[in-house]
Amino acid sequence: MKRFEQLRDLVMSLESDFEKFYDKNNQAAGTRVRKGMQEMKNLAQDIRKEVQNIKNSN
Repeated sequence: MKRFEQLRDLVMSLESDFEKFYDKNNQAAGTRVRKGMQEMKNLAQDIRKEVQNIKNSN
């Protein structure tokens, strides 16, 4: 569950930047959103690999 918490925390940390970008057209917030989404993609890939390894080891 630690991995899920990491993913959830990352999503929640991006909330204000999403609002700033989409509601206020803040371009710098868009850059932070893109960076955060890349981090989320990498974390999701790591979680996916971990799940697959655990699944295959049983």
